[in-house]
Formats: sequence, C-alpha cells, structure tokens
Amino acid sequence: MSLKFILAATLATAAALAWESAAAQAASEPVSREQRKAETAAANKAGQLAPAGATQKADVADAARKPTKTREQRMAETEEAKKAGQLAPAGATQKADVADAARKPTKTREQRKAETEEARKKGELAPAGEGGPTK
Repeated sequence: MSLKFILAATLATAAALAWESAAAQAASEPVSREQRKAETAAANKAGQLAPAGATQKADVADAARKPTKTREQRMAETEEAKKAGQLAPAGATQKADVADAARKPTKTREQRKAETEEARKKGELAPAGEGGPTK
C-alpha cells in the first residue's frame, strides 16, 4: 500500500467520526430542568415510569399488576384453610428432619467432648470460619 492511500483512508475515517459526533451532539441538545420535569410528569401520568427499585421489565410488570383480592379476602381464605387443617406447619416438615429430631443421641456429652479434644490435639479440627482441616 502506498503512503498516500493510508493517509487518505485515515483522513476519511477521521472525517466520518467527526461527522457522527457533531450529528449526535446536535440531536441531543441540553434540556432545561423545567422541560425534564414536564417530561417526567407526563410519563408518570401515562404510567410509563418504572417503580422505585424496579430494574427489569418483569419487575415493572409485577409492580404494575393490581392485586385480585383484598387483604380481608386473603385473610378469610387463610382462616378457612387453617380451620380445615390445610396449612403446612412452620419449621421442619420433612420426614427425615422429624426423624432426626426424634432420634436419641448415641454418645454422651463427655464422650463427644473427649473426641473433640483428641481431634484438636491431632490438628484435625477445621479452624473457625474455614471449611476444612489444616495439616
């Protein structure tokens, strides 16, 4: 390639970039505070503003959806389900959790303390806040 060709291509690229920059600046003239407030108020009236904290389209859609039941209706339904025994109990409801809680310990407290002390002396205990034993 010749030096003239490289120079011409560089100048053409620079001119194109300068033109795009000037066009972008002309299209985005500064807006006064009053104009911005008026635009925001109009968008608010039209329901086009996202609620505070909503960052995704799904969040905006969820926040815009109105509830189908009143609080009193939901409370009445919950009370009916409670009387019918249809509510799940709070806390551990898995069969394994219940079985674990009902199982009697196989070692005494003194045995567990002795085992822990022996493991500490051998350096087999994981340091506080760490995931595994140190060697």
